[in-house]
Amino acid sequence: MHHITMYLDFVSPYAWLAFQQLPQTLAGVSYRVEYRPVLLAALLQQHGNPGPVGIPAKRAWTYRHATWLGQQMGIPLQTPAAHPFNPLPLLRLALQTSTDGSTNRFVTETIFRHVWEGGNDAISTARLQQLQAQLQAQLPPTPEAVEQAKLWLRSNTEKASELGLFGVPAFEVKGQIFWGLDSLPMLRDFLSGSPWFQSEAWENANTISSGLA
Repeated sequence: MHHITMYLDFVSPYAWLAFQQLPQTLAGVSYRVEYRPVLLAALLQQHGNPGPVGIPAKRAWTYRHATWLGQQMGIPLQTPAAHPFNPLPLLRLALQTSTDGSTNRFVTETIFRHVWEGGNDAISTARLQQLQAQLQAQLPPTPEAVEQAKLWLRSNTEKASELGLFGVPAFEVKGQIFWGLDSLPMLRDFLSGSPWFQSEAWENANTISSGLA
């Protein structure tokens, strides 16, 4: 059985689409997924990347593209009333349910749906309270869970940074990284044992010289 770690941030529409599409793409493959919330903004900042919503024209395109992909894939996706937004309350709430820095599929999906279905404000006080009520059975009664969630978020993001992750969704398996919704077919090919992943095209990608000073 393959062990896949999915790094995600609820602010990303592509992470939501990949989360929903992954079981279909990997149908027939023996695997288990570990979901690790990270702070996307920290990864982008590390690489000096404004992200797709940091460029006005690309921001509008991203919303159009993600919404179109959703209807093509049969996955509900309505852009929240305000985007981007500060995802920290959602990331920390997710990790309050955790015992090891990962979140289960129910918690992960519940929060993704909270953000990407209905076109509402993802972090309004009233909706955050409703979301917490939805997850109440998953939340431990101890106040320490709040501080522990902050530590796990920092740890997850640092680990993602160490792996060289520059965005989400990203999938780590057998020491290899696959980035983006469109990498899912590639991930399946890798898990299916394709010999291409032992070829020079894969192995030598890091050795290609840049032609820019």
